[in-house]
Amino acid sequence: MELPIRISKDSREPIYHQIVNQFKALIAGGHLSAGTPLPSIRVLSKDLEISIITTRRAYQDLEVQGFIKTSQGKGTFVADISEDLKQEVKVTSVYNVLENAIDTALSYDYSLNQVRTIFLELLELKEKGDN
Repeated sequence: MELPIRISKDSREPIYHQIVNQFKALIAGGHLSAGTPLPSIRVLSKDLEISIITTRRAYQDLEVQGFIKTSQGKGTFVADISEDLKQEVKVTSVYNVLENAIDTALSYDYSLNQVRTIFLELLELKEKGDN
């Protein structure tokens, strides 16, 4: 199974955290449903070209948080999570992306008012269906 997990080695966010967040988004967004088998730690680490230790840490975090479950001798599977948890992940994901966008704009010396103007322009474009 080819998962749409993309790692940025240039990001300040730790790689295992990138994996955790992307899996959570895939599960909460319904792209990975409960019971879906996941690649082994070894296979995923090879596919992503990262260490097995990093991949294991991501899987352990996901399991502790209840997003995946491992069955000895059978493999790792997407867990059945509540709608409340899915909603929480979606809200947190959107919040984090917007916060990162604002931080990026501020690092380019945009004012908060300029950021607000850009955001509102983008919303207007979406409403018109231009993007």
